[in-house]
Formats: sequence, C-alpha cells, structure tokens
Amino acid sequence: MAEKKIQSRTPLILTLITAGVFLVGAALIPLLVRGQETALEASMITRPPVIINQTAPQLELIDLQGKKVSLGDTRGKVVLVNNWATWCPPCLTEMPELQAFYTAHLNQDFVLIAIEAGEPAAEVSNFVQQHGITFPVWLDLHSAALDSFQNGNLPSSYVIDRQGIMRLSWTGPINLATLEKYVTPLLEK
Repeated sequence: MAEKKIQSRTPLILTLITAGVFLVGAALIPLLVRGQETALEASMITRPPVIINQTAPQLELIDLQGKKVSLGDTRGKVVLVNNWATWCPPCLTEMPELQAFYTAHLNQDFVLIAIEAGEPAAEVSNFVQQHGITFPVWLDLHSAALDSFQNGNLPSSYVIDRQGIMRLSWTGPINLATLEKYVTPLLEK
C-alpha cells in the first residue's frame, strides 16, 4: 500500500519540480537580458581617438533628398563625420549614441554627418525614419567618402574643426561618454 502511495505521488512531484524549474527560468530571463545589455555597453567602450592634423578632404555627395552637399559647406562648425552602413552591426549599436550627442550639442555650431556606404536612398530613408535619426545623412553610392578618408572600415568617424582641419579619428563604434570627453572640448573653443 505504501508503495502505491509513492507511485501515485511521483507524477505530482515531477510536475511540481518541472513547474519550479520553469518559474526559476522565467525569473532569470530579465537578468539575462540585462546581462546582454551590460555586455553590449561594455563592448561600446571605445579607445581614445587617433589625434590627427590634416586638412579635411573635399567631398561632395548627395543627401537623402538628392541635393548635392559638400563638406566645404560646413566650414565654421565643428563636424563629426561618421561613415556607416545599414547592414553593419557596430554601426547600428552606435547610432543612438550619435543621436544623443547630436541632440545635446545641436546649438553649438556643431553638425554630425552620417555618410551611408552604398545602400539605395529608399532603404537608407526607411532606416533613418525607423531609428529616429535627426542629423544629416548623406549617401555614398560609390565609396567616395571611404576613399577620401582612406579608411574602408565601418564604422569610422572623424572630427573636423571650425577651420576645416581633421583633429580626431576613430575606427570602430564610439559611445556617448567618449564623444563628450573628446569632442565637447572642441565645441567650447
């Protein structure tokens, strides 16, 4: 008789154990997601920029409306040029950081120009709209920007001072803290 009671409780015990394991697993999901966000943030720790001192390239492209645009038109402003692509995961990771910096410094004679490497205007426009990007986006259908800056890596970023001299460069994604540390002092000059 005792053996029969143990056998009848076995499915109940297994059900309770399974339910417990499921609940513990469900409770861990937010911790795992936060862990992934922390890992992503850690991966966004960027190196200091390379300090450079050379004239910015003469670069003419088109914007999302098909209008001709030129780096020369930005003289008198501090410019952050970011070469990127819609298909590039590190580029996508840094976009919110770039947007936050642009929004914070928009009224300081600062412009951020994102130069998309090769995708059609419609695709880039959809991306810009979906991600709430408000800074200027230029199209580089034939790698002119990558050639002009002599760096085919994506993402890559360059800071040009008010006189048209490139001062800083990064290859790889950059974060808001790095931008504040290195670009903000140039805005205050």
